[in-house]
Amino acid sequence: MRTITVGSPMDLDQLTLGESADPGQPGAGEIRVALHGSSLNYHDLGVVTGRMGEASGRIPLADGAGLVEAVGAGVTEFAVGDMVVSCFFPDWQDGTPTIGDFSRTPGDGIDGFAREAVVLPSSAFTHAPKGYDAVEAATITTAGLTAWRALVVDGKLKAGDTVLLLGTGGVSIWALQIAKMMGAVVAITSSSDAKLERAKALGADFCVNYRTTPSWGAVIKDWAGGRGVDHVVEVGGPGTLAQSIEAVRVGGHISLIGVLTGGAGEVPTAALMSKQARLQGLIVGSRREQQEFVRALEAGGIKPVVDRRFPLEQLADAFRYETGGEHFGKIGIEW
Repeated sequence: MRTITVGSPMDLDQLTLGESADPGQPGAGEIRVALHGSSLNYHDLGVVTGRMGEASGRIPLADGAGLVEAVGAGVTEFAVGDMVVSCFFPDWQDGTPTIGDFSRTPGDGIDGFAREAVVLPSSAFTHAPKGYDAVEAATITTAGLTAWRALVVDGKLKAGDTVLLLGTGGVSIWALQIAKMMGAVVAITSSSDAKLERAKALGADFCVNYRTTPSWGAVIKDWAGGRGVDHVVEVGGPGTLAQSIEAVRVGGHISLIGVLTGGAGEVPTAALMSKQARLQGLIVGSRREQQEFVRALEAGGIKPVVDRRFPLEQLADAFRYETGGEHFGKIGIEW
């Protein structure tokens, strides 16, 4: 069975394609899945380059989708031939968050999906949205569910709300599609006018180039009637948070998701207090939330934006493409 593992020293040149033992047949409560697709996240990049800690020998990739090949005793939710997609937190089935680390996240604390087949508990997967191929399905595990939780589960998004999205990566473009599906009005930032044009084509209502407009928070606030936006999907971290607080309305909601500008920094506490805004950190979501997301996607009829697809054996090249920052939406891995 073809498998990619993280090498030592941990860098992209040391990602190794080799053979590993077949996982065999599923036991009670398990399913065997023939994997056919994944998608890249910055979390995965952190694993394979060592930024997330020691992971040499680990099979990377948190996202995985494919077809059920066999079901174990007692499994009734899935049948042979079903397209399924993995869960980022396989142990977080429902309810409020109880996990604050990645010790049981595939591709980080445990082996991930850069391989041809797995045997895992059926609870580690959900059904994929109908009509999605494996790569499209794999985009919902991390980026899609993060955007869904930020806006809908935690943010209680409703039609007519205003939303600010930062950048045009996987989470932000998923959030754009979700927000428009839900009837919201969306502003988005990027350093690329070409990417902003693509965002407009997906329904973005207002676009700001943050390089040519450094004080974009005030511009967004003015666009939102001088009141500020209801929701901010904050993927930048300390380097963008002050502008996000400027942009949000009094009593608004900021979902703190990413740390693209660093893992620590100053928080303008006085500005946050004066806005009386809710600043909420989050990491992906539960299996139940993923099931609800799948139902919403099937009802809404939207599909993810996959910028480019790479074969499994070119995983290192896919990560290099990710580090270049030229992608719009998700980067797929297909085999």
